[in-house]
Amino acid sequence: MALKRILAVDDEPFNLEIIEEILEDLDFELKMVNSGPECLEVVEEFDPQVILLDVSMPQMSGYDVCRKLKENPITQKIIVMFVSARGTVEERMEGYSVGAEDYIVKPFSHEELRLKLQHLNQVLIEKESLEQQVEDATSTAFNAMANSSEMGQIVNYIEHIGSIDNEQDLGKAFLNCLGAFDLQSNVEFRLDGEVLHFSVSGVCSPIVIELFEMLKSKGRLHEFSNRILVNYEMISLLILNMPGQDPDKHGRIRDHICFLVSVTEQQLKAILTKKELLQQQQQLNDAVGKVHSKFTGLIELLNENRINNEAIFKQLQEDLERRIPTMGLDEDQEVFIYQKVDETIQNSVAREESVKGVKAAFKEIENDLSQLLKQ
Repeated sequence: MALKRILAVDDEPFNLEIIEEILEDLDFELKMVNSGPECLEVVEEFDPQVILLDVSMPQMSGYDVCRKLKENPITQKIIVMFVSARGTVEERMEGYSVGAEDYIVKPFSHEELRLKLQHLNQVLIEKESLEQQVEDATSTAFNAMANSSEMGQIVNYIEHIGSIDNEQDLGKAFLNCLGAFDLQSNVEFRLDGEVLHFSVSGVCSPIVIELFEMLKSKGRLHEFSNRILVNYEMISLLILNMPGQDPDKHGRIRDHICFLVSVTEQQLKAILTKKELLQQQQQLNDAVGKVHSKFTGLIELLNENRINNEAIFKQLQEDLERRIPTMGLDEDQEVFIYQKVDETIQNSVAREESVKGVKAAFKEIENDLSQLLKQ
């Protein structure tokens, strides 16, 4: 039963005795006062759910008392039932106009008052149920709005970090995002051969760094008091001020930070992969430059040998043409010498064609390497 406390107000002690007699075997806490001012004096402390209020009283009428009750935010929700010897339409309308919820006319029977109180009890139950529904709906709406705002922060963060290309800027952006949730955060990035720390206070304290080291391989989540530690392969996050008084917000924030650590780690891996690829590309560029230099030097050497060979053979031909006629050789001997010289020159020409083939092969290799670099 929702109705537990009733305040009866009447300047006639006999009327209060009747009310007490009617309600004595019911599970109500009943308090009785003799005037309007006394009612206003005790009402906040006693905190009744229903007031049985006499209309005609000296000093202050029931109507005036009801107006005061409804003007006070603390007492305005208390149900007021007027008790009066007169029950005309005008008087009832006056009662309703000042905020009363019910009206009973003296003399009334035991059963009539009990029925009215039972009805008011049902009204209280329905009001409490409705207020709870409104509170739940309001809480749900606020949670939805909070979650929507939080998701907006997360989306903005994800869009922002896509353009970040170094670990330091990523760590600072991560702290800024967590700061938007009013979270006091410490972050550790574990890279190959290097560990980076980030904190809202500027530097991580030694105890936080030790905590990262001790718990980095002990599971994904550690919660203690209003703190939470989240571990991933390359990132650990320590939050110092989780919202302990709001379970719904606590759960949302925990889910958010796990997702944020995961997203941040993927971007950190992307940054490191990009750096590695750029380093490999630079190494490849250096290798191509060295190959090109060696190819160029080899081609120049081959060209120089070809030029020297041509000069030697030309000089040989001139010498033979000048000396053979004076050597007293017969015709067959002269023909033999000229044939040998021609064969030697032809072999030299063949080697020159080989040089051209080598040049073409080198050029093709350079083109292939250039295409590889572009990819």
